[in-house]
Amino acid sequence: MRPVRIEFVREVPVLNAVLRFLVRTAATAVGLWVATALPGISVSGTSGWSTALTLFGVAILFGVVNAVLKPIIKVLGCLFYLVTLWLIALVVNALLFLLVSWLAGLLGLPFHVSGFWSAFWGTIIVSVVSWAITVVLPDDRR
Repeated sequence: MRPVRIEFVREVPVLNAVLRFLVRTAATAVGLWVATALPGISVSGTSGWSTALTLFGVAILFGVVNAVLKPIIKVLGCLFYLVTLWLIALVVNALLFLLVSWLAGLLGLPFHVSGFWSAFWGTIIVSVVSWAITVVLPDDRR
């Protein structure tokens, strides 16, 4: 009979996935915070913590909307993406950002985007800031 050898797992995949989710959500929340410097995007909280929690909640909502709707829109509108050389993606992102603002209002989150152009520039800022943060932070999968 062979002796039983017990090995400890070095990495817990679920923990790593949760940590990656939290880092990406926090990066999106920071991007949303930077985007509130634009004139048409506002978040109102009674304190710094309530504003941070609102931004984190909106970041989760933003991630869910992008994860659910964006692939459907890309499949249904693939011809528009090809014809416009992916420039329609900027319009789609702005419209999804407006949808997030509307859903945040329904959920009672004090986050508001006033119009298309604010949403257009806001999504660009959120994308650039969250991309820069995730590039700086190390990733175990690389």
